[in-house]
Parts: sequence; structure tokens; C-alpha cells
Amino acid sequence: MKIELGVNVHAEGSCLIEMGRTRVWITASVEDRVPMHRRGSGQGWITAEYSMLPRATHDRGAREAIQGRVGGRTHEIQRLIGRSLRAAVDMKQIGERTITLDCDVLQADGGTRTASITGAFVALYVAIKRMKDAR
Repeated sequence: MKIELGVNVHAEGSCLIEMGRTRVWITASVEDRVPMHRRGSGQGWITAEYSMLPRATHDRGAREAIQGRVGGRTHEIQRLIGRSLRAAVDMKQIGERTITLDCDVLQADGGTRTASITGAFVALYVAIKRMKDAR
């Protein structure tokens, strides 16, 4: 496994994770707002988006954005990543902010979920550390 940090200069946290021939580009973006159900709670929110580039696999697949909706498999993977990360973080510590982890599979050779969760945790850690250091 190889993780390269800081691959996106605009994101609060980012990394490129390689596990075998699987490669996933991950960015963490921090926004000073939370979903309605978190407003006034003093707690933050963590969510994830997951997608595969059209030629991440042997055969080119259509972009889900072009189709106008996220497929069931992709939706479940996004939920898995988000839930995994929310379970690892004290939401009170990030305040009323939303951190979105974008996981883009550049090349898939198995283990994209595992690579995405691992890389997303690393990018999330970098983003939270940056927030704390800025205080």
C-alpha cells in the first residue's frame, strides 16, 4: 500500500492511495454549514461521494452523472464510507461544519471500497488537523 498526501492543493485534505493496482484519488472539503438535522446541535457532519472514472475498469463504463442518477451500488458504497468515518470521529470536535470526502477511483483492480475508506480516513485526518492548527 502507498499513500501520497497533499495531491490536491485546493482541498483541506487529500491523498492518492494505491493498493496493488487499485488507485483512488480522495479530497476532503470543509464547509461552514451542516444538514438541517444538525443545525444548532454544535455537532458536525461527515459525508462521502464515490465514483469510478469511465475507464477505471477493463471496459469503459458510462459516467453516472451523465445518466442523471447515482446507481444503487455507488449509493451503498457512499453510505458505507460516510458511516465508517462518522463512527471514528467525535462530531462535537469539528463543530457545525460538514466535511465531504470525494473518492474517485482512477483504476480499479479489486478492493476499491477498502482503499476508499482507508484513503478517506487519511484525508479526513489531514483536514481536521488543519482545522485544529488554524485555531
